[in-house]
This record gives sequence, C-alpha cells and structure tokens, in this order.
Amino acid sequence: MKTSILVVMVIAAVFLVSAALFVSREGRFSSSYAAPPEAPAPRQSSGQSLTYNFDNDSAGTMPAKFQGARTGQGSEGKWVVMADATAPSKPNVVAQTSTDKTDYRFPLLISDEGSFKDLELSVKFKAVGGEVDRAAGLVFRLKDANNYYIVRANALEDNYRLSHVINGSRRQFAGANFKVTSGEWHELKVECAGNKIICYFDGMKKIEAKDDTFQDAGKIGLWTKADSVTYFDDLKAVAK
Repeated sequence: MKTSILVVMVIAAVFLVSAALFVSREGRFSSSYAAPPEAPAPRQSSGQSLTYNFDNDSAGTMPAKFQGARTGQGSEGKWVVMADATAPSKPNVVAQTSTDKTDYRFPLLISDEGSFKDLELSVKFKAVGGEVDRAAGLVFRLKDANNYYIVRANALEDNYRLSHVINGSRRQFAGANFKVTSGEWHELKVECAGNKIICYFDGMKKIEAKDDTFQDAGKIGLWTKADSVTYFDDLKAVAK
C-alpha cells in the first residue's frame, strides 16, 4: 500500500515538473523584472508618422530617441547601431547583440518619441544568430516593459506568432507556420485598428485576429528573445 502511494506521489511530482517546464517555455509566468513606469509620449494623430533608418546615429551607440528594456529574466539586452553592407537603407542598422541564453528573456528597444493607438507598423529584419532562439518582433500599444502586444517571427521554429504580454506573461492568441530564413532580410508589418490586428510577412497577410487586451494608445518598439542576434532597419509607424 505504501509503495503504491509512493509511486503515485512520484508520478504526480514528475507531471508537475513537466507542466512547469512547459508553462515556462510558453511564457506563462510573471516576469521577475519590475518594469518602471514609461515616460509619457505624445499621442500621434491620424496621418502622423515616425520613421527610423538609424543612418544618422553613430556606430557603436544606442540609437537616439530610444531606450532599452527587458521582459523576463537574464541580463539586459545590448542594442547598438552598426554598419551593415546589406542594410535595406545603408549604411546603418540597429542590432541586438547580447547572446545571453536565458530562455524567458526578451530584450526591448522602445521608441520614446510618440504613442499610437490605431496604426500601421513595419520593420525590416535579418536573423543573424542564436542557438536557443533566432527571433525578431514588433511591439505596439506598449504600456511598459511587461505589458504590450508583440508579433514575432522565429527562424529556428519557422513560425509567426501574435501575443499579448500581461504583467510579464506572454500569451499567444494567433499564429502561422512557414519558413523564416536566417541571414536574409525580411519585413514584418502590423495593421491595428480597434481590436482588429492583421500581421504581414514579406508583404503577405499571415495572421488576422481580434483582441481587447490593450485598447489605449501605447509606444512602439523592437523585440528579440533569449540569445537572438538580430539586425533591424527601416522601422516605420503611421497613425491611422
């Protein structure tokens, strides 16, 4: 009898550990990072836009009008402007170059210049490296580093995912699976109006969904995961 009880307890413990690992992988736990309040940014009216090609920023520095942040655990990201001969708009790109392999780690580069509610948002990206992940994402309606929408492509998993991050917990609510190549430039684009979100990859619509989590205007930004080394260029947001 005691042996049977012990076996049941061991099985239950294994199940709980496995479930915890799965939940961790999916990002369904709160961030250990307490996000500071965001400084206010002027809301952009319909037709107003912000464009960044990083070509007027000095190589080796953080781009002007941006701040680095992090969702999750591990070290801070390292965002730096650098020259890239393959850049869509030469000479510069902005790159996340830290290779911290912490799985639940999401470096952010947040624009402090304006906030948007309904918008069209796009960026070019190139997945350069990463053993744990090789991801690139667009962040919008961001309240702080633990609360925002994120659409991201992953060149190791060959998928495209739309999620909301609530109090540091990332929860996917739509997605698509297709080939995402490393070492080549691609384009992410989002159209967000009210609770409707449409996501494009290289000009092709891949995701359409509705979600009511974040209904107010928020900041925009760039996103990576774990040890992803990713280059970005031509970030553009247009208020609708």
